[in-house]
Amino acid sequence: MDGRFTGWPEQAMDVLWQLQGEPGHATRERCRADRERLVRQPMIALLNEVADANPRYEDFSVWHYRSDSWWWQHQSAVIRLGRKVEIGLRFSLSGLRIQGAWWYPDPGQVDMFRRAVASEGSGRELSALVEDVRKKGYDISGDMMKRPPRGYPADHPRTNLLRHRSLVAARLLGCEEWLHTPEAVGRVLSAAADLDALLMWLVSHVKRAA
Repeated sequence: MDGRFTGWPEQAMDVLWQLQGEPGHATRERCRADRERLVRQPMIALLNEVADANPRYEDFSVWHYRSDSWWWQHQSAVIRLGRKVEIGLRFSLSGLRIQGAWWYPDPGQVDMFRRAVASEGSGRELSALVEDVRKKGYDISGDMMKRPPRGYPADHPRTNLLRHRSLVAARLLGCEEWLHTPEAVGRVLSAAADLDALLMWLVSHVKRAA
């Protein structure tokens, strides 16, 4: 590749097909160079262009391979926006998936999140932001307690949000022809814009460990 993102080559799907199931060592080694060139390097090129379009997205990492076969079958990357707040991208045979996430929190961050959720102004704002991204087609998930946390009334109007110990909004962008063209850059930027207000709320209210 020349460093510019032109889309994932269609041959990238062929490589991922070869890595389905539980590929042995010989299969992985046979596919390693093609996977790097056709699957991982396009993700790097994509995120470089995303960062060129918006400097807030400059802090990114594109993962290498691990021993688990899942990591060979899915090319993941993250854009860091704040402490434990990030945009995640994943390319696989299913297409391109994006998520905005606050997860794996530092000690103290969950308490900060809950205080902000319980506060009338910031809590109502978060509730509206979550509903907005849900209406745009994003699935809302996260690590959640079975019951409301101690210290908060069981009938709190945002009790469902108070149960969260992480918060993730995710959507599959698709596996259409645009994935093999430069149009994917615009698709990622558009989805990042969908998530921006929610993620900036998290950066503002869960910005450091207590």
